[in-house]
Amino acid sequence: MAEDGVLRANIIAARNGLSVADRCLKSQKIQSTILFLDAIARATTIFVYINFRSEVHTRHLITELLRLEKRVVVPVTLIREKQLLAVAINDVDQDCVPGFCSILEPRTELREKQRVAGREIEAILLPGSVFDELGGRLGYGGGYYDRYLAHEAPQARRIGLAFDLQVVNTLSLQPHDEVLDLIVTEKRILAGKR
Repeated sequence: MAEDGVLRANIIAARNGLSVADRCLKSQKIQSTILFLDAIARATTIFVYINFRSEVHTRHLITELLRLEKRVVVPVTLIREKQLLAVAINDVDQDCVPGFCSILEPRTELREKQRVAGREIEAILLPGSVFDELGGRLGYGGGYYDRYLAHEAPQARRIGLAFDLQVVNTLSLQPHDEVLDLIVTEKRILAGKR
């Protein structure tokens, strides 16, 4: 567990070290790949994180998915319940405000009206700190996505978005760590062993 913390910190530091221009360019390559994936082309309801700090950018991707008439849902972090809530949006700028850790989340009035059940989600695009070549993923330590994948949307295709520097050969995963179907970086698509 302690090694996980060191690895997570080192990878995030490396990710933070990418220039803004580099992050944008790599994010555009990842987005182009995502838009051509069968799992995305076939899906009507797609859960997408809104990027924060040095994560792979998703705002333009969300706009593109909406333009393609996909139903896009984004997470609300419920701290007390230690859960994610999936809420449909039509526009990031109009529908979202800073929430947990200043991450953009759907406005309060949309949370009940546009809430989407996990069983309706066909694909989930998720962030992480470290990934491995078998579909392993370390998040940020809260377990929010692991719980959501396991209990709310086990049927959804799980696609991690990562810069290639975030991928290691193998991670020693814990029993609660959920494995992904795919990881998309600016250089490659890795098939997970779920």
